[in-house]
Amino acid sequence: MARPLLVTLGDPGGLGPELALRHFTAHPAETFDRTFGRAVVLVGSPAALAAHARSAAAPPAWRAVDAADIGPGLASGLYLLTPPGVAELPVHAGRASPEGGRAAGLCLEAAAELMLAGQGAALATCPLDKAMLNAAGFAFPGHTEFLARTAGVAPDEVCMHLCGPRLRVSLVTTHPPLAQVPKLVTQEKVLRCARLSCAFTRRLGLSAPVAVCGLNPHAGESGTIGHEEAEVISPALERGRAEGLKLVGPLPADTVFRRAADGEFAAVLAMYHDQGLGPLKLLHFGEAVNVTLGLPFVRTSVDHGTGYDLVGTGRASGVSLRAAVELALRLCPAEDLD
Repeated sequence: MARPLLVTLGDPGGLGPELALRHFTAHPAETFDRTFGRAVVLVGSPAALAAHARSAAAPPAWRAVDAADIGPGLASGLYLLTPPGVAELPVHAGRASPEGGRAAGLCLEAAAELMLAGQGAALATCPLDKAMLNAAGFAFPGHTEFLARTAGVAPDEVCMHLCGPRLRVSLVTTHPPLAQVPKLVTQEKVLRCARLSCAFTRRLGLSAPVAVCGLNPHAGESGTIGHEEAEVISPALERGRAEGLKLVGPLPADTVFRRAADGEFAAVLAMYHDQGLGPLKLLHFGEAVNVTLGLPFVRTSVDHGTGYDLVGTGRASGVSLRAAVELALRLCPAEDLD
């Protein structure tokens, strides 16, 4: 039997529990296995799930499970794992709170440990509030850095990637202040992200090259608007091409995303967060999937935040969660695929 899919519910006061409940209970028990091909274990607050079930006038559709029971022997169906300390935390539906940040951090920690122990096939994560995560004592700027540290992977060895239907974008840097970006764009980091991006697009069956952005406007304009392209990015790409990687660049960021969206490139490697995710979210807001490349396990996530203002209204879209789950299942290791 395949190992289960793990899904963290994120901040219990945000949209995660509501969207997960809606998505996974939309399939009756008799079709659950055909849809997901395995057990699905939600990791989160039982109070948050129960509240949304009551709001939908639906009985609880999940069974409680212990961490020791999670593995390939778990029968197909929907389960809930509540890590120690989470059930006691109050749920503040529709608003940010340190308690919500603590619940999200404890659940992410527990899920990562299960993945590292080989008990799960893949991990999909619902949104958390970065400020509340920090307020609760978890000193990380987001999921990517949290999971890298938990997995014992250096921050420079992972790469944040957003995957949409037409445009796919990797980031050399993730969440530092913009003033710190130039010193963080190093040859080794650019080359590492280029390797991971090329490997990921090949895994998706894409044969086009990966385009790499310059850091400066017009990719430095031959050194008249900056030197990072000539001194850092180009040498990294030359090393990558010598390894057989299909890389093009550095290219001006103001035109490369249009070319990628038209199918010329399999993905774009951007130098910093807003350079890459502005174009991605213009095209694919609410339907893209966040993938952490370089971890020792598969991790996908929704591309939106906690959406406190939408909690309980029924207006929140579940498209990104569905896409994150589908991609996680697609990327499962061979032994976990039907």
